[in-house]
Amino acid sequence: MTEIETPRRNVNDLSTLDDLLAEEGRREEFQAIAIKEVLAWQLARAMEEKHLSRKRLAERMGTSRSQIGRLLDPADGNVTLATLQRAAEVVGRKVRIELE
Repeated sequence: MTEIETPRRNVNDLSTLDDLLAEEGRREEFQAIAIKEVLAWQLARAMEEKHLSRKRLAERMGTSRSQIGRLLDPADGNVTLATLQRAAEVVGRKVRIELE
């Protein structure tokens, strides 16, 4: 029995990383991860500017430190908009969401 090879596309045929991810059906997954990483980074920077620890942010939000840990974990995409908005308010920021 001979093995059937699936044709592999030359990476040089794809013009962008977006093209490659789209072809593999993974673009949305990577976009969601990238958005969460940026949000976690922005929140962490805002906390530093306000000299807020995770414990203090949790107290001001009326939530647990473990919830703040999830909020600041770039790999954890399970954060509600309401939680994000409350955190942003405590650090003096606003959440802005756009559809393009």
